[in-house]
Amino acid sequence: MSTDIHGGIEFRHPGVDTDYYDGEPWVAATDLWPLYDETDYAAFGCLFGVRNYAGFQPLAPDRGLPVDLSSGMQHLGSSVVGGGLHSASWVSWAELAAMDLAAEPDHFIGRLTWCTKSLPPTLHQQLVSDSWPPEALSAVGVPPADLSGATKRLEWTTGEVSCTYEPLTVGAVLGPETDWQHVFAVMKALADRFGDDGVRLVVAFD
Repeated sequence: MSTDIHGGIEFRHPGVDTDYYDGEPWVAATDLWPLYDETDYAAFGCLFGVRNYAGFQPLAPDRGLPVDLSSGMQHLGSSVVGGGLHSASWVSWAELAAMDLAAEPDHFIGRLTWCTKSLPPTLHQQLVSDSWPPEALSAVGVPPADLSGATKRLEWTTGEVSCTYEPLTVGAVLGPETDWQHVFAVMKALADRFGDDGVRLVVAFD
C-alpha cells in the first residue's frame, strides 16, 4: 500500500505581538494538494524521513504538529489525532532555502525506472549503487556511457523497454524538474513578505 503526503503552507501573521492584532499567530495560505500530488519516497525521505529507503539525512523528521497550528489546518490535526494520518512534521522556508542541493544519501547514487512498451505496460523502479544489481542490468541492458557521474535525468531505450535514470541528490529529488518547484515558489513568495522563518510547510502521511 502506498504512502501519500497531506498538508499545507502557513505564514506567521505580521501583526502578532502588536496591540492591534488579536487573531491567531499562524494563518493557512493553501493546501498542499493544488501544488503537489505526487508519491515520491525519495522526496518524502529527504524532507521528513518517511519511507526513506534511499538513506537521506532527513531535514525535518518526526517534529509532530506545531503547537500553534492554524485553524485552517485543523482538519490535518484532527486526522493525525484520530489516527488517520501519521508522521506529522513541519519545516520552515528558511530551512528549505538553506538545503545543500548536492547532498547525497548514504547507500545509493541513483534511481532507475524502466517500463515495457508492450501492453499491458509494466513499470519497475529500483535504487542503484555504483554496481547495478543483475536484475536491473538484465532488464535495461548496459547503461549509456555518460551515465557515470550524471547530474541530471537521463532517458534511453533498450529494445521494448524505456529507461530513465535519475541521480539521487537533494537537488534532483526536490528540484525544478519535480512538482516541488510549485510548493517552493509559493513559500518563497510568502517569505518575501513575511520572512523566511515566517513561512512553514506542515505535513502528515497516510
